[in-house]
Amino acid sequence: MDRAILMNGSRMKTRWMLVLMVCSLFGGPLRADMVSTIARVKPSVVIVGTFKSTNSPRFNLRGTGFVVGNGNLAITNAHVLPDPSDVDVAADLVIQIKIGEDRFQIRPVTVLDIDVAHDLALLRFDGPPLPPVSIGDSDQVREGQPIAFMGFPIGGALGFSPVTHRGMISSIAAAALPTPTSSQLNAKMVRSLRAASFDIFQLDGTAYPGNSGGPLFDPDSADVLGVVNMVFIKGTRESALTHPSGITYAIPAKHVVQLLQGR
Repeated sequence: MDRAILMNGSRMKTRWMLVLMVCSLFGGPLRADMVSTIARVKPSVVIVGTFKSTNSPRFNLRGTGFVVGNGNLAITNAHVLPDPSDVDVAADLVIQIKIGEDRFQIRPVTVLDIDVAHDLALLRFDGPPLPPVSIGDSDQVREGQPIAFMGFPIGGALGFSPVTHRGMISSIAAAALPTPTSSQLNAKMVRSLRAASFDIFQLDGTAYPGNSGGPLFDPDSADVLGVVNMVFIKGTRESALTHPSGITYAIPAKHVVQLLQGR
């Protein structure tokens, strides 16, 4: 009788262990839920744009960025930055952060570095630091891996609150990005762009204008694995909603790490 009770207890223990393993593999209570992941990433996501008090509107959204390093640095796409050759030189490059339920604060920024080959820019902003993201190992990313990304699609037409999309890594392929602005072209740059080739993440989630520069992150750990990039799929704002391409690319986060070295 005692032996039968012990055997039944051992079987129950084994079943519970199997249940816990399945829960951990398929999104049960042992895995971080998406609600908490969004709450961790959201305070680090900023709006990148230009500001001029005499313009109407005064603020012009150009893309998304996210906070890294010491909390006063931000990453975005290089093509998000205004081109000095065709922009109002009196307009300041800024980030906009949410500081309340419906209040925003504008912070002036300085461009510290631009990685043209990977279409990345490193910004420094004034004021109190913001919570930085945790950057993961993008070399460990595999095709079929679930991901999420956050940003401000359609230039804020959906409101200045970060929007989150889910998807997966549909392909990892070699790519060479074009230069974001013609004013940055010179003989040395042309040679480097021709020689530059690196792996880029293709996603099955659809990003829109305004998402550029936003973080691509792991839905469970919240680690940033890449930077959403719109270079290959740019179209008009009007057609982006009615005829989205369905193809989005992201720059692996290891190039962000390289940009941050020594900062």
